[in-house]
Amino acid sequence: MSFRKLAIAAAVALAAAAAGATAARAQEVVLKFHTFMPPQSAVWLDMHVPWMDKVEKESGGRIRFERYPAMQLGGKPNNLYDQVKDGVADVTWVLPAWTAGRFPRVEVFELPFMMTNAEATSKALWEYVQTHAPDEFADVKVLALHVHGPGVIHTKSRQVETIGDLRGLKVRGPTRQITKLLASLGATPVGMPLPGIPDALSKGVIGGAVIPWEVVPAVKVNELARYHLEFAPEAGSLYTAVFIMAMNQARYDALPPDLKKVIDDNSGLETSGWLGMVQQGNDVKGRKTAVGNTIVTLDAKGAEPFRKASASVDDGWVKEMNGKGFDGQKLLDGARALVRKHTKP
Repeated sequence: MSFRKLAIAAAVALAAAAAGATAARAQEVVLKFHTFMPPQSAVWLDMHVPWMDKVEKESGGRIRFERYPAMQLGGKPNNLYDQVKDGVADVTWVLPAWTAGRFPRVEVFELPFMMTNAEATSKALWEYVQTHAPDEFADVKVLALHVHGPGVIHTKSRQVETIGDLRGLKVRGPTRQITKLLASLGATPVGMPLPGIPDALSKGVIGGAVIPWEVVPAVKVNELARYHLEFAPEAGSLYTAVFIMAMNQARYDALPPDLKKVIDDNSGLETSGWLGMVQQGNDVKGRKTAVGNTIVTLDAKGAEPFRKASASVDDGWVKEMNGKGFDGQKLLDGARALVRKHTKP
């Protein structure tokens, strides 16, 4: 072959390689993941980061995440759902109940003594949305739905062992159903996102807060509160909160089929259960940071007054759903049945 022909062949090969590289780059996707959790939190380190790492690895590096904890993309925590809906962020993780009344059917999982454990209840939540509320999050691509471990009452200067001890005490609650729970127990509820807790406790704006153990060290509640009231496993879980990990629908739709499969393989029932399991698993470490404070654990008998007093919250939610055109009792019964289904003996 002449030198000229060799040169032409080499040029063609280089052009083909360049075209292939350009096509590969065109299929690389950078996704912005945004949440309110601080970068030192167990949620970020043990849930969000491993999930993103897994997606990146399974995509062969063709999906890459820009990672923004602690609201680094701007806005407030209750803006996160709209940020992913509108494409400000590509993936977000947030409590849907922070936009009060917007997603009323999933609030059933935040009713008092609903959950058993976070893994089972998260799987029940995923199935519930698919079967009972498939249009609840119609404007985003839902990747996972889950709950945290049992809620705990943390107080700054007043020991709480009975309902009477809560009377008149200002206690932070994360969502409207949980603030209704606090009101039913005699407390004065104060709605507040998680990042506001340390400042509010230190300044005396609130006298206590309800959060699960795993998030305690991230917001220094182990240092700011001296007393903690938890419920033994046989007593049931006072409350939990619902989380959604969602993706912008247009960004998902624009992915090539193989990358959609990577996202799908890291979404759904099992991913929801995994997120709940990991989050509750960190309760043990979070609780250890409060050793030295006073921790009271109520057994089933001690929890019974809390159950009776908070039953009105269930009734109120059913009535509200009926008023919105849903069968509230059917939704409540369906959620309870799914929790039982996914809870191992």
